[in-house]
Amino acid sequence: MYQALYRKYRPKTFEDVVGQEHITTTLKNEIAGGKPSHAYLFTGSRGTGKTTCSKILAKAVNCPNQAGGNPCGVCDICRGIEDGSILDVVEIDAASNNGVDNIRDLRDEANFTPAVAKYRVYIIDEAHMLSTGAFNALLKIMEEPPEHVIFILATTEVHKIPATVLSRCQRFDFKRISGDELSGRLQYVAQQEGFALAEDAALLIARLSDGGMRDAISLLDLCSSYSHDITLSTVADAAGVVGQDHLFSLDEAIASRDPAQALAQIEALGERSVDPERLCEQLIGHFRDLMIASSVADPGPLLTCMPSEQEQLKTHAKAFPMGEILYILTVLQDCLGRMAKTTLRKTELEMAAIRLCSPQLSTLPEGILARLERLERALTAGAFPQAGQAPAPLAKEPAGCGGEDLPSPTAEIPPPPTPKEEKVAVPFGPWQQVLERLEQLNGALYGALCGSNAYECEGVLLIDCKNPMFLSLIRDNDYSRKSIRQAVMEVTGRKLRLGPYKPEQYQTKPSQPDPLEDFLNNLSLPQESVEIL
Repeated sequence: MYQALYRKYRPKTFEDVVGQEHITTTLKNEIAGGKPSHAYLFTGSRGTGKTTCSKILAKAVNCPNQAGGNPCGVCDICRGIEDGSILDVVEIDAASNNGVDNIRDLRDEANFTPAVAKYRVYIIDEAHMLSTGAFNALLKIMEEPPEHVIFILATTEVHKIPATVLSRCQRFDFKRISGDELSGRLQYVAQQEGFALAEDAALLIARLSDGGMRDAISLLDLCSSYSHDITLSTVADAAGVVGQDHLFSLDEAIASRDPAQALAQIEALGERSVDPERLCEQLIGHFRDLMIASSVADPGPLLTCMPSEQEQLKTHAKAFPMGEILYILTVLQDCLGRMAKTTLRKTELEMAAIRLCSPQLSTLPEGILARLERLERALTAGAFPQAGQAPAPLAKEPAGCGGEDLPSPTAEIPPPPTPKEEKVAVPFGPWQQVLERLEQLNGALYGALCGSNAYECEGVLLIDCKNPMFLSLIRDNDYSRKSIRQAVMEVTGRKLRLGPYKPEQYQTKPSQPDPLEDFLNNLSLPQESVEIL
């Protein structure tokens, strides 16, 4: 019968374990020195070697021919433990044997001396699944076990293990295996099995396995059934994932604010039976890589991809401000969470794509900050006129500003108009109160108007603001104009038209002073001593 590759290439000695040298070295030294602990706790994510190291440890402490802390693998003890014929090594699945009665039976059995081996070893897998009563039943024998008993607890959720149990164990934390180490092991397995594995394909398998050796070799086994020449496209087709080219195309659509292109990409991938949830996960990983490439000078150690892809990531990262990348990750994470609660997963992904291509639809603080950061970058790049420069002329001035239609370039230039009498603009007194109200209605517009002044002329509110962002907001954004009108209406009760203040068109007249204030200022007595009845 065919044996799965992850079982066929399971390490037999501590030297065969990949990526956990900090653990295997300690275990070998303890065994070689004849000082094994009575209880071990192995914790880490799936596929990192917890159960494998438990079995190697069980063989090593019982092997009569162990050398340097490693079992020989050929004696009757090692082969009996490997095939399960020696009953002195017991492997317990705590997920299905988690009751207090199961642990009581184990406790009673542990008092008997081993039948064949030197130590009776209990490997309790998924130990966090034990009930509270089972943990309590295990505590006493773990604290003072017989000399011939060793406990090995393996878990993926160490935070669920009671502190009283943790304090009685030697704890070893298994780390995720790096992409280079996974890729090297996959190349070794492929060479032993006689099929070709491309370097970029091995790196993609390593990325998809998320640091787990078992997942990586299982995916390699699947790909070998698909084709003996495993390439990048082979891995993508066998695993049902999207290649990097499609992810780069999707981020280009988001950067160019093109929802039609993004939806077309999602539709094309759907026709290839790409799962929307898996695509969303890949997009999250892709923008995570863009975040790393944008914020780290040398992102290579933090990315699992080819050098050519690293350069491409750096190039694409320049199109997104950091605030926008964080906003995109927030939207995609929310989309992934909603996909678990609905059958319309493709629709959820399409909605997220439209929100990402149209950030003005977002009411999230991250979305507003992303839009502001994009405006700041545009200002820095010179996309908007800087302070002291004349703004680009518009086709038509806002109503009430005294502007006129501009002539077309081909039209005959009319003679200069006769000078008109300058209009008188009076400072708008309650402008600061209007700004305070505007801060509550439209924070972005309030930020653009900080430090501005306002004048009134013939029913028109003329705003004097040096920030070029304000001109863009007031001309192109109807919501900004409505916000100012609403603030003015709530403060003054008046409905005024809006326009920019141009000093060359208006004669500024100081506001009429209050006679009562003049009278108080001219008194010799301090102002606070005068009481007005």
